[in-house]
Amino acid sequence: MSGTLKALIADHDETLLAIGAPDREWLTYGGLRDLAASVGRTLNGLGIGAKDRVAIVLPNGPEMATAFITIAQAAVTAPLNPAYREEEYVFYLDDLKAKALVVLEGDEGPSVAAARANGISILRLKTDASAPAGHFTLEPDGEMSSSADVRQPSHDDIALILHTSGTTSRPKIVPLMQSNVVASAEHIKETLQLTRDDRCMNVMPLFHIHGLIAAVTASLAAGASIWCAPGFDALRFFGWMKDARPTWYTAVPTMHQALLTRASRNEDVIKNVPLRFLRSSSASLPAQVMGELVATFNAPVIEAYGMTEAAHQMTCNPLPPRAQKPGSVGIAAGPLVRIAAELENTLINDAGEVVISGPNVTLGYESNDEANQSSFFVAEGKRWFRTGDRGLLDDEGYLRLTGRLKEIINRGGEKISPLEVDGVLMDHPAVAQVVTFALPHPKLGEEVAAAVVLREGMEATERDIRDFAATRMADFKVPRKVLILDEIPKGATGKMQRIGLAQKLGLVTSA
Repeated sequence: MSGTLKALIADHDETLLAIGAPDREWLTYGGLRDLAASVGRTLNGLGIGAKDRVAIVLPNGPEMATAFITIAQAAVTAPLNPAYREEEYVFYLDDLKAKALVVLEGDEGPSVAAARANGISILRLKTDASAPAGHFTLEPDGEMSSSADVRQPSHDDIALILHTSGTTSRPKIVPLMQSNVVASAEHIKETLQLTRDDRCMNVMPLFHIHGLIAAVTASLAAGASIWCAPGFDALRFFGWMKDARPTWYTAVPTMHQALLTRASRNEDVIKNVPLRFLRSSSASLPAQVMGELVATFNAPVIEAYGMTEAAHQMTCNPLPPRAQKPGSVGIAAGPLVRIAAELENTLINDAGEVVISGPNVTLGYESNDEANQSSFFVAEGKRWFRTGDRGLLDDEGYLRLTGRLKEIINRGGEKISPLEVDGVLMDHPAVAQVVTFALPHPKLGEEVAAAVVLREGMEATERDIRDFAATRMADFKVPRKVLILDEIPKGATGKMQRIGLAQKLGLVTSA
């Protein structure tokens, strides 16, 4: 079982507090292990085994955390965003080849409709308010097969599957083995020097790699505790902090910025619940914000750099006494980190594409030979993954990112494929051409925008197009600005170019 999630929590004192939530009794490590065993028996009895894929659509909270940890000890987990529309669920469930979908008891939302349309079994997650946080039972809707691979997953079995947006309209499937997930959790535990005395207050969504690994799995690797909020809410954060008494939290820059606006009203909580550190990841943290956070919380701010293909963490600013360099995403924190030539499979000592190699890195995208050929290469006896980010390592090994090579829009940590948005907008009957692009935003980093050319003789307003998109995809993907043009600017070769389009259209001032 070495290198598996089961082994990760096997040796911790059963009386240690593992998972908590507002107004709930704590789940202990002993209770978590018992829950995992019960969930495994239930899944196997319903015909779900080590290689079967179970999609999970649950709200943030302790049950989402324990569902991931326990189901992954018996099958393959595939958490999905609860904000998706039915059409998106139809695509993702089919693409994943999911055998079952886990939802709350009584949920009759779009994921359930999509599962039924795809002939996918539905498992109802039931809770008891008198039971510890995160405790649940699973019951199927109707009959299910009883034939299953009942063996426990090994280190090279897949534990977690997530989709990541790519430069094509079809999101890529990233399979992460048990060993990838465990390696990343151990890396984060070591980087942050987590112990059983630490407590993370999780406000990150648990359908993303950031929350799943940095907050939940790394804490469990250390025998520490996680207090699970129902999501991020700046108005409630400091009240939660007072109740949870965490030693740290992890968030994206926009969350940190929102908290700074309310910090002056909560100085007593900040003083009475001192944090050992704050962690930031998923998007670049402005140096000014890092300075404000340090001054406000009187604690170091540890900025990290991660991505799904690395089971999250790649680099991280170290804890004191080593320096946290504003504007840098830190030093290698698990995998090896180097710079490669952008057009050649060679490692260089200059600015270029950031590449990584290590036990936390996925072996490759599923059913996507083209992406694998362009994303992985061998040099100096190691297999390297191209991150798509441009950067430079300084003399002390700190990485500074200088821009993305890919066209992915990073909206406050949410990665959005512009071609996926193109595909939706092109379904509008009045749209003849569309190009989706990144529009700089002072808080989110980037916002989604689209330039549209209408079909001759047809009419549509910006609101018409945005409302159309809102019925077909999650809100964070819907363009916040739609420009209706006679012609979309093109490059020298006649192609519509996303990069720099905001400047060309006069939406921002060129630097």
